[in-house]
Amino acid sequence: MMVRYRLLILVTLLVLLADQWSKWFIDHTMALHQSRTVIENFFNITYVHNQGAAFGILANSDLRLPLLSGVAVLACLVIGWMFRRLPREARWQRFGLALVFSGALGNLIDRVRLGVVIDFLDVHWYQHHWPAFNVADSAITVGVGLLLIDLWLEERQRLVEKRLNATKEGV
Repeated sequence: MMVRYRLLILVTLLVLLADQWSKWFIDHTMALHQSRTVIENFFNITYVHNQGAAFGILANSDLRLPLLSGVAVLACLVIGWMFRRLPREARWQRFGLALVFSGALGNLIDRVRLGVVIDFLDVHWYQHHWPAFNVADSAITVGVGLLLIDLWLEERQRLVEKRLNATKEGV
């Protein structure tokens, strides 16, 4: 049974290590709201606390901590259940789910431990800033992207097979 979860465990350990270490490093080497330019007019390291979800949603709600923590726990449980049901051949789906799982867990650790999520990756074009994010957010985004690409490729393959079958039947 543990073999089935090997990828999930490995990805989770690597992402959690990178995520929690990077947040610890930022917290211990920078002051809150301090910013360091990495690439002029494009990328900064900026230490901020995100009290809400993505883009600060629910930041001022009294329900934010239990709601967002509950959603993260539920997501992890659902992903664990899905991971178990996926065949080994579904490598990209399994990898994508492992990334989403580990990212959700990384941000959940911050919420439980600090009541906020530490963000520090600040991508911008001159004065137009994307909301700051972290390694866990990146893992979630890449994981969802992999799942969408895999879904698109599967659908494309189904259409190709459908056309081939229709051609064979028409001959």
